[in-house]
Amino acid sequence: MEFFLDTANIEEIKRINRLGLVDGVTTNPSIIAKEGRDFKEVIKEICSIVDGPVSAEVIGLTVDEMVQEARDIATWASNVVVKIPMTEAGLEAVNILSSEGIKTNVTLIFSVAQGLMAAKAGATYVSPFVGRIDDMGEDGIELIGNLNKTLNNYGLESKIITASVRTIGHLEQAAVAGAHIATIPGALLPKLWSHPLTDIGIQKFLEDWEKVPQKN
Repeated sequence: MEFFLDTANIEEIKRINRLGLVDGVTTNPSIIAKEGRDFKEVIKEICSIVDGPVSAEVIGLTVDEMVQEARDIATWASNVVVKIPMTEAGLEAVNILSSEGIKTNVTLIFSVAQGLMAAKAGATYVSPFVGRIDDMGEDGIELIGNLNKTLNNYGLESKIITASVRTIGHLEQAAVAGAHIATIPGALLPKLWSHPLTDIGIQKFLEDWEKVPQKN
């Protein structure tokens, strides 16, 4: 499974990238707004730090608006991916952009049908929101498994990005379900590599080391 960092914070991206854990980055207007910086400037800087895909979202809602924005965004860096909302206009835009070789990430997917349509339209990535699906009383991880099976059934090449990841369980279960990617908030990552038994083990080793005779 690939890890995409769900943030636009440059220092956070640099820190996690040093661990070798950043395969890509996803952003959205809300994340960018938190940084208080120019959208294009932030995306280009992230693309210069990370070798993998960096998703930047369009704001327009019509086909023409989305396509025009996407064509511009695609010129910012060779590894930029254009994030498109899951709507009828979005599907048409994805179909046009895919024919032009522009990579897309269809976001706000909440059903197998939506993911299937996005894949058929030519999306490079499809992003089901597991946390928000759970909020509706449904099973987000079940959607990941069903969507993965559906895409495999028909040889569709879109990769599944598990989005709205909120817990360690979300990540682990998405990996078991066959998701290609999980996009993870920076605040969640330390919880993934930490475990109380690891801390106890390290402390025990240090205590035992103090008992080992040392030569002067």
